[in-house]
This record gives sequence, structure tokens and C-alpha cells, in this order.
Amino acid sequence: MDFLTLFIVIPIITMIGIVLVRDTKQVKIVSAVGMTLQLINSAILIIMFLLQRSAGNIAEILFIKDVVWYPSLNIHYFVGVDGVSVAMLGLTSIVIFAGIFASWEVKDLTKEFFISLILLSTGVYGFFISLDLFTMFLFYEVAVIPMYLLIGIWGSGPRHYSAMKLTLMLMGGSAFILVGLLGLYFNSNPTGGPLTFDLIHISKIHIPLNIQLFFFPFLFLGFGVLGALYPFHTWSPDGHASAPTAVSMLHAGVLMKLGGYGCYRVAVFLLPDAAHQLGWIFLILTTISVIYGAFGAIWQKDLKYINAYSSVSHCGLVLFAILMFNKTAMNGAIIQMISHGIMTALFFALIGMIYGRTHTRLINEMGGLMKVMPFLAVAYVIGGLASLGLPGFSGFVAEMTIFFGAFQHPDVFHRVVTIIACSSIVVTAVYILRVVGILLMGKIRNDHFLEIRDAKWHEKLSVGVLIFGITAIGLAPLWLSDMINNGLTPIITRLLAAVQ
Repeated sequence: MDFLTLFIVIPIITMIGIVLVRDTKQVKIVSAVGMTLQLINSAILIIMFLLQRSAGNIAEILFIKDVVWYPSLNIHYFVGVDGVSVAMLGLTSIVIFAGIFASWEVKDLTKEFFISLILLSTGVYGFFISLDLFTMFLFYEVAVIPMYLLIGIWGSGPRHYSAMKLTLMLMGGSAFILVGLLGLYFNSNPTGGPLTFDLIHISKIHIPLNIQLFFFPFLFLGFGVLGALYPFHTWSPDGHASAPTAVSMLHAGVLMKLGGYGCYRVAVFLLPDAAHQLGWIFLILTTISVIYGAFGAIWQKDLKYINAYSSVSHCGLVLFAILMFNKTAMNGAIIQMISHGIMTALFFALIGMIYGRTHTRLINEMGGLMKVMPFLAVAYVIGGLASLGLPGFSGFVAEMTIFFGAFQHPDVFHRVVTIIACSSIVVTAVYILRVVGILLMGKIRNDHFLEIRDAKWHEKLSVGVLIFGITAIGLAPLWLSDMINNGLTPIITRLLAAVQ
């Protein structure tokens, strides 16, 4: 068995273990052990990858495994990683590990909940390691489908409406993706050889411009729906608000990153000529996403909706940076995916913990919580400072890299949209500081809150891992940036060739 396949095998074995155990405590222990092994597996992969690079291995993709599993359509189990996908695997392992411990209090259908949660993560892992487009799409669907059950069964509020809305919109995006992938497949061998879904092979051929122009919007829009691209973002706030804590963490922290990663790895990489010609249209939409999400967060009263609209803004920055088509901005896009993934997982974990104690998510009904739960309150402040881009946290590294890269364009259009997107930093500071002031400072407004206890051990573990992630990237980002840069070289080469 190759090393990358362990990212699929470990969750599957964990789910089997959950099925075999009987009581709730054993379900949680098996889940925690399995995802701890996955976190260790991810750390080992990062070390192995960096050692390969330091030893002089400059291959585009490392740890390749290629097995034919559907010969008639030339579909392969073809996996491998570069610096970008290694970073995304690390993000996924951190968020699912924290999500398991944030879900320690789940009591209804516990076994089914953890199986669904781990199944979702299995799809995400498979998506990030796949180099066969059909296999990638298969894992994409495995990641998306469990969301309906997780929100519809264990969610709150209008959970059935939110689950259905999310599922229908993401399935609509999936239909667009499938059309785009079939377009790539049927144009994958212009010389008349066997057709293929092999991403590496397709990246080495030149697809005619008219075909690229037709299929690029399908792929970018399809993946963009999951990346909360305006105006296809409306599923996101409702889905976040109704989802249980760990599902919100995975939803915003990891699942939405499939959209940005797909736009980068498939749409832009494989169709670079069309990306250059049509990119300005989507750049306008992503700029709207950045500003709309930030202003939308200001008007919200519900903590989950505030963070949901904030996620629309921050994920908009990812697509914004990808469409700048230079290495600096794209490096910032990947760091932003990782930074936002950890940061928003932290926020949703804290919101779930606060709600479990106060039984409300409305900020106007809270106040003075710093006095009764200092650990959770300080953690919320740290998350807020990371979100508004304070130096020393991952948000600053990501956003400054994006804006520096975006402003490298000398033309007026790119600089104008960059300035507009930059203004979101100010708006973010407004709603973050407002929420922190109302939520944590001042007098305690409800006598019931005086009886609140601070975080339990499993909550501290979940929150602590996420805080470590955003501070580690903020204080020492160069190793991550260098690892990502190597993975960006092939796409930048193709984009430069497209311009010429």
C-alpha cells in the first residue's frame, strides 16, 4: 500500500471500528484515535515531502501511485501530491481532529454522527490527493453528500430547509463541474489516442481556444459555487447557521476549500487561455464577494451568521487571488485557504461552545462573558485578531501576500479591484471589534450566565490545536510559503505560455 492511500484507509478503518463498538464513549474514543493517527500521518507526509525537496527532488508530483480501476473509460486510481496538496491535507487533518473533540457532547445518534463526519473528511482527503479527474469528482461527491444528513438530522433552526438548499445548490455546481470534466475528457487526446481523465496528461496538451472558452465557465462556476462565489453564495450562511458545531467547522474550514482548490487545480491550470480571456468577469464577481461578505457580517446579530458572511468574504479573497495569475498572489491564495480554514474552524468551535452554555447566539442577549469563561473569551479574541489581519497571525501573512501580488499588475482595472478588496480589511475590523466588545466586555446581562463554567478538557484541546495553527503560520510562514511555491511553478508556466 502506498503512503497516500493511508489517508483513505485510516478513515475507513475508523468508521468500521465505530460500527463495531457499542456504547457512546467507545465511539468517541475510536473516532479520536483514528483522527489522531490521521493527524500524525499528515505530519509525517509534510516531513517526508520537505526532506524530498531538500534532497534535490524537483519532480512536479511526488509519491505517485497509478492503478487502472475502470479500463473501458481509462479511469485510474491516480494519486500524488505537490506542495499545495500537502498543505491542504495538513489543514484537513487539523480541522477534523479539532472537530472530533468539539463534538464530544453529541448525544443523539452518536455513532451515525461520527461516521457521517469522518465520511465527509474521507471525501476531502481523496479529492486533494487525486490526479485523475473522474476520481477527484467521485471524492468531491463523497465529501458533499453527507452534509445533507449532518445538517438535516443534527442541525438546529430551519435545518431541513438549509440542508436542502445547500444540497441543491452544490449539486447544481456538481452538474456544471461534470460538464466541464467531460469536455476535458473528450478533448484530452487531439492526436486520436485513448481518451483520459489524467490531469497531468491534459496539462501537457493544448486544447483549442474555442473549446477552452466554452468549458472554462462550467468548471470555474461549478467549483466557485462551493467557494461561495457571488451570487451563488446564498447556501453558505444558511448552511453554516443550521449546522452542528463540528459540521460548521468542516464545512467552512475544509469543504469550501474544495471550491478554491478546484478552480486553481482544474479550471485555471488546464484551461489557461480561457482563464486569461474570461478571468476579468469572475474577478469582478470575486471582488463583490469580498466586499458583500464583509458588509453582510456587519448587519448580522447571530454569531453564526456573522462568521458565515465573514467566510464568504475570506473565501472570496481566495478566488480573487487565483484570478490574479501571478505566483505571489496565488501563494497568498493557498495560505489564505489554510489560514481561513483553521481560523473559521476556531470561530465555529467557540460559537458552539458559547451557545452550549448561554443557549443563545444573539450577541445583543450576551455580555461580560470574559468574566465567567476567560479561556473561551481569550480564544475568541485571538480568532478575531487573526481574522482582521493582525501581524503575528496567519491572516496577516495570507492577506498581505494576496494584496502585494494583486498590486503587481500595472493596469488600472486590476489595481482598482485590488484597492476595493483591500477595503474589506477595515470592514472586517469593524464587525470583529464590535462583536468582541458586545459579547465579552461590559456587564453580564443575564444572571444565568453567572453559573457558566469555562471550557472542559476536550474543548481546550480542540481550541488549543487551532490556535497553535494560526499562530505557527503567522510567526513562521516561510517554510509553508516555500513549500507552496514549488507547487505553483507548473501553473505559472502554463499561464505565462498562454499570455505569449
